[in-house]
Amino acid sequence: MSGSTSDSPQKEVTTVITHPDEPGTSEEDLLDAYSRAVISAVEKVSPSVVNIVAQPEGNGGLRRRFRGQGLWTGSGFVFTPDGFILTNSHVVHNAKSIGVTLQDGSQFQARVAGDDPHTDLAVLQIDGAGLPYAPFGDSDAIRVGQLVVAIGNPYGLQCTITSGVVSGRGRSLRAGSGRLIEDIIQTDAALNPGNSGGPLVTSRGEVIGVNTAMVMPAQGLCFAIPSKIATFVASRLVRDGKIRRSYIGVVGQNAPIPRKAAVALGIERETGVLVVSVEDGSPAQASGLTGGDIILEMDGRAIASVDDLHRILTEEKINATSVLSVLRRAEKIQITIVPDELGGKEQKN
Repeated sequence: MSGSTSDSPQKEVTTVITHPDEPGTSEEDLLDAYSRAVISAVEKVSPSVVNIVAQPEGNGGLRRRFRGQGLWTGSGFVFTPDGFILTNSHVVHNAKSIGVTLQDGSQFQARVAGDDPHTDLAVLQIDGAGLPYAPFGDSDAIRVGQLVVAIGNPYGLQCTITSGVVSGRGRSLRAGSGRLIEDIIQTDAALNPGNSGGPLVTSRGEVIGVNTAMVMPAQGLCFAIPSKIATFVASRLVRDGKIRRSYIGVVGQNAPIPRKAAVALGIERETGVLVVSVEDGSPAQASGLTGGDIILEMDGRAIASVDDLHRILTEEKINATSVLSVLRRAEKIQITIVPDELGGKEQKN
């Protein structure tokens, strides 16, 4: 009869304790799972990360002057093998010359293929082929607490690695243009001046964000533009050189709806967009909008803030007849308007 009983002879078990400095212990054996994940992500993505040095037109402002001689420095990453590079708009906007250095030391003069200050993204192009490039991941699939790695060139220290977790999702951040960027990723992976435009990657080596800002002097409050926005903007910038948007030509501000008028007219929301002024020759002027009007809706969509108006004024609204619901004094009226294309202009609405 096979089997074993408590009276069966037991094999002697020998425990061997291995010390890190003893022969036979490999470095891989000593790495924990966290270290292996970070190393793997870095090895996959870092060859695509570039250092950017841009010379501004004129002064350039202190916000971007991270090196001497008034130069702007930042980061970026190659996202196609033929030399398209994604970075932040504020790193290269209005630069008169842009130099790019790859991790292997190769240097290129870059040209701006497209720039969108409203999302703080820009695409550069260099003459190259078969370049190492970083793949995009799905920013909608990331989870709070997930490991992420930031790669960039803070203060000119090329290919610096920091790691952390996704601290939050769905944050909002204002671009330098004043427009709101939504669905921002918050992370505690440390960012410093010069990290702007570098990739935020997962342990699989996929780019799920473009590092763009940190809160000073707070620690661990850093932000990245999600790949969902970055891939859309990058594809349009490569194709068209810009993001097409519509505008109506008003200077507006958030304003409360007078309580008496709201009750009388059955308006449930508390705020709208007060028209402060109307631009000459604009769609707003042609439609009859005037200072003092409060915009409540556009094509049936509620407008409670200037940000709501920005969200609605997309490419699809260009030259398309739309209807504004407006509070004028104590009367609610409908105004027909045809938004124009925002191009080469600094209108915000």
